[in-house]
Amino acid sequence: MMVLRQSRAWIWIVLCLFLAACDRGTPPPQQAAAPPPQAPATPPAAAASAKPQDSGRPKIVVLGDSLTAGLGLLENQAYPALLQQKLDAEGYGWEVLNEGISGDTSAAGLQRIDWALDQGDVRILVLELGANDGLRGLPVAEMKKNLGAIIERAQQKKIAVLLAGMEAPPNFGPEYTVSFRQAYRDLAKQYNVTLMPFLLDKVAGNAALNQSDGIHPNVEGARIVADTVWNVLKPMVDANS
Repeated sequence: MMVLRQSRAWIWIVLCLFLAACDRGTPPPQQAAAPPPQAPATPPAAAASAKPQDSGRPKIVVLGDSLTAGLGLLENQAYPALLQQKLDAEGYGWEVLNEGISGDTSAAGLQRIDWALDQGDVRILVLELGANDGLRGLPVAEMKKNLGAIIERAQQKKIAVLLAGMEAPPNFGPEYTVSFRQAYRDLAKQYNVTLMPFLLDKVAGNAALNQSDGIHPNVEGARIVADTVWNVLKPMVDANS
């Protein structure tokens, strides 16, 4: 799978706008990354409502940020819901759990990984985090450490991991961009997990695949993202069935 051959800088201008818009209406980055003292161990969304009754089916947890949450789309139009449709259409008795929260960094994802994986028979984790780290210019070493810790938590539970790569914005310099991209490749090699190089392949920077503001993926864009993920995820489902 190849990342877009368009100008990386132009694509990331669009993606930065996208992620900045995703943070509107959410707490400031500092609050999103670090909860106040004595905050509950579960994420706010979990505290507001109890976990649904376990269906008993094998599960795929998609842990991510606004790209997973499906900002600007109906719940059934986000790519995790489309993955569920693909599973159902092909007769797989699996369940997809969307654990995307807009504005999440890798650190925020690490804070809620245990809760996210404690939902019955979870067999696969789709890990889509890091875009907000790159947008904010957070240290690549810290992002890599957080993602590595998430992968370790999953592997301790014998859960297969699909790591969705992202690209860093160009404004922090070529060294940051290269090290950011390489972090995903290093993690995939270190932990022997499946890597999808770029979640937004064929979508980022394409106005026809974004909403009317030219920033947010539209319904068709989400379908392409779902297809990109499904091409890598389906063999993992077969291997873990």
